[in-house]
Amino acid sequence: MLGRRYADNTSEQSVATQLRRRRFEVFLRMLEAFPHPVRVLDVGGRPQYWQSMLQGRDLQRVEHITLLNVTAYPTDDPRFTSVAGDGRRMPQFADGEFDIVFSNSTIEHVGTVDDQQRMANEVRRIGRAYCVQTPNFYFPIEPHFLVPFFQFLPVSFRVWLVQRFALGWYAAIPDKDAAFREVDSIRLLTRSRMRSFFPDARIFEERYLGLVKSFVAYRGPLNSAVPRSSVNDSRSR
Repeated sequence: MLGRRYADNTSEQSVATQLRRRRFEVFLRMLEAFPHPVRVLDVGGRPQYWQSMLQGRDLQRVEHITLLNVTAYPTDDPRFTSVAGDGRRMPQFADGEFDIVFSNSTIEHVGTVDDQQRMANEVRRIGRAYCVQTPNFYFPIEPHFLVPFFQFLPVSFRVWLVQRFALGWYAAIPDKDAAFREVDSIRLLTRSRMRSFFPDARIFEERYLGLVKSFVAYRGPLNSAVPRSSVNDSRSR
C-alpha cells in the first residue's frame, strides 16, 4: 500500500505525480523559446496524462499534440491526435517535423538495448528539441513492481515472484512464459546508458530523498527552465 501511495500517478499527493508536475513545468518553459505555433509529438503518451498535467490550462503556443502508442487511444479532445505506431521506427514523420518530442517512462519498455537505441535515434531525428524521461536502474524501488531491489534479482527469481504474487501494478501471472515476457519487457537505464543514447542532450537527475529517481534528457532551448529543487544537471559527472 505504501508503494502504491508513493508511485500512484492518479493521486495528486504521490511522489510520482509531484515529480511529473515538476518535469512538466520544465516542458512548459521550453515552449516559451519557440515561436507560435509549436508542434509536439509524445511517444508513449496518453490523453489522460496531458489532461491531468494541464488541468484546464490553455496551451496557446501549441498548435497540436500527436500521441503515438502501439495502440491508438481514443480521444475527443481536438488538441490531440492519437495514432498507432512504433517508437523504434517512425518513417511516417520527417526529419525535424516536430518542434519538441516528449516521452515519459517509455524507452525502458521498447525492448532490447538495440531497440532503445533505435527509439533514441528516432527521437533525435524527428524533434528539433526533445525531453525524454526514464527511471533510474539504481533507484532502490523498482517503479513497476514496487519491490525494493527487484531489478537486481536473477531473472528466474523475478519470474517466480511475478508468478506467485501481485506486485506493484501487476496481478500475479501464473503462466511462466507470460511472467517471463512481462519481466523481460522492462529494461531500466543507467546514467551512462542514457548519455550514450542521447549524446547531444543535457542529462538531468530527478532526486527523491537525495537519491536519483530518474533521468531526463533535454535537447533544445532550456534557458532557466530547470528547477534546481527537482533535478540536478549531471553533464559534468
